[in-house]
Amino acid sequence: MTQIPHPNAHLYSQLISSTGEDLSREGLVDTPERSAKAFEYLTRGYKQSLEEVANGAVFPTDNDELVLVQNIEFYSLCEHHILPFYGVAHVGYLPDGKVLGLSKVARIIDMFARRLQIQENLTQEVANAIEEMTGCRGVAVVMDAAHMCMMMRGVSKQQSTTRSLAMLGEFKTNEAARAEFLAAVPKRVTQFG
Repeated sequence: MTQIPHPNAHLYSQLISSTGEDLSREGLVDTPERSAKAFEYLTRGYKQSLEEVANGAVFPTDNDELVLVQNIEFYSLCEHHILPFYGVAHVGYLPDGKVLGLSKVARIIDMFARRLQIQENLTQEVANAIEEMTGCRGVAVVMDAAHMCMMMRGVSKQQSTTRSLAMLGEFKTNEAARAEFLAAVPKRVTQFG
């Protein structure tokens, strides 16, 4: 059975050929096809919506205390160099009658991370989505990431990490709520596994 080639495989053929490589070399024969499929997977967030990802998993609650989901791994591609950045996210929110299924927090992060991104925008998009889905009193998101565009090229700093924050609602206006969240979030680490 003949497989239909990926519609973007020819673009990867051109890119690889531009390096001077021989596409007929055994190790590269199927690389354009594999690369096109991998890139489609790594950017699948463009084909997802918040409603689809949350799948109705918003539930009533009487709890009005901090809900914190932490150490959620994520992988993304920077929009400037199309190189990976990866790390962990910590998401906290103050419910106002509704909570989001815990796995949906991770799925929301993945949806936005699987787009060409900058970390600062990714952090804000996750916070906005949690607020939209739950109608909560406040959302706080912290993301710690290592960026290959800083590690593999440019300044070549392998131990550098970036922390970004987004605070909405009570986390922006209530210093005690903000302090409670930040005290509960793990301290920044230098490497991610």
